[in-house]
Amino acid sequence: MKLSAPSTERNREPIAAVLREILPGHGDVLELASGAGEHAVYFARLFPNLVWQPSDPDRDALASISAWRTEAGLDNLREPLILDVAADPWPVRRADALLCINMVHISPWTATVGLMRGAGRLLPHDGPLILYGPYRRRDVPTAPSNEAFDQSLRSRNPEWGLRDLDSVRDEAAANGLGFDRLFEMPANNLILVFRQSEAGPSGRSASEMPASATRD
Repeated sequence: MKLSAPSTERNREPIAAVLREILPGHGDVLELASGAGEHAVYFARLFPNLVWQPSDPDRDALASISAWRTEAGLDNLREPLILDVAADPWPVRRADALLCINMVHISPWTATVGLMRGAGRLLPHDGPLILYGPYRRRDVPTAPSNEAFDQSLRSRNPEWGLRDLDSVRDEAAANGLGFDRLFEMPANNLILVFRQSEAGPSGRSASEMPASATRD
């Protein structure tokens, strides 16, 4: 059954504008925590030279992604993988870029730790990890809407909530990912870009990849 998130239609084009600057011209993109699958379809259609690999740990999300994929009929959109970023190993050996939208704040901190560990292992040298969502920044007042959102998240699960940008950067650095760029986005969100600064995994091509709660 196809699921749908109203925020996807609102945020997909601003995200796409950044992806046009950051994504490689060709190769494989692993999308983590793909949710309903609407972003995967939209971006796969928008970037026909990239192979899009959606993933999610939730069975209902995987079913929704598959339904959207079947309807879209895109050759460059793979069947979704079940993937929990906090678990080892991931069912993927390599990717040219990683994208993660609205996961870091709607998951325990262990998910961010696993995300950075996996990204550091998978990405080639200079390969980007792209994160989208709200963050706290030192010396930058947090918007009232983000404060309210943080309280709402923590009331649902005390392990959720907006993360400090410095903490995310430190975790990335511990896994060989250097902070590259920050983009201000609508609705008090950010896009953070990290790049693999170390040698990266071995392997000839990212084609070795197997084909097998939301916010604005």
